[in-house]
Amino acid sequence: MRLYRADLHVHTVLSPCGSLEMSPKQIVASARKKGLDILGITDHNSTRQCEVMKRVGVREGIHILCGVEVNTREEVHCLAFFETTERLEAFEQIMENHLPDIKNDPEKFGYQAVVDEDELILDQPGKLLISAIDLSIEEVEKKVHEMGGIFIPAHIDRMRNGIIAQLGFIPGTLQCDALEISPFTNHETMVEEYRYLENYMFIQGSDAHYPDDIGRVHTRFYIENTGFTEIKMALAGLNGRKTELV
Repeated sequence: MRLYRADLHVHTVLSPCGSLEMSPKQIVASARKKGLDILGITDHNSTRQCEVMKRVGVREGIHILCGVEVNTREEVHCLAFFETTERLEAFEQIMENHLPDIKNDPEKFGYQAVVDEDELILDQPGKLLISAIDLSIEEVEKKVHEMGGIFIPAHIDRMRNGIIAQLGFIPGTLQCDALEISPFTNHETMVEEYRYLENYMFIQGSDAHYPDDIGRVHTRFYIENTGFTEIKMALAGLNGRKTELV
């Protein structure tokens, strides 16, 4: 097994709350500077920046795990990752179909840009991407797993958009591949406060919206390589693969 350092919660210029500095080149350069091996790209309710990120990552030696941060009907944020371009695009269509037709106001919420490798703007989606889609968290989890994806409730310790704050608890019927905590807590604190979480797998991500925030916390993966299946096995603790918070 090898040790890989991963930050699985990173936003790009596509997220309205993301800095305009968060272009693919800038993100990858910051990840290399921080000694990261894997980045999870998780823009709000859209996967459209993932393919460019993947190409830049391949060129610079950073593995890109393509995904999205879904805002469910309950205003719970969840990370979802997919193995193939086809499944990523299929999930993108699901989100597009269920995202309300609320127009983005760049002056109020920030710009939403899809950019290429040279930071040239390709598109500016009109719908406000941080809106809640009209699917429940259970429906989102089911769709992600039907498509072979990874499902992780995001920053569960946060008082805004965290699953515990929004629902009061994590339903036992919800099939979570892991739970993510923010940079502002740790595993021990969460389990001490919520004893029923002790059997869940945890990761910790930066939720970076600015280049300097990338890698401020990370998760260690002990896996054979950076393939999707290896990461999925590590989250399940299978065949000697494992994760570790630092």
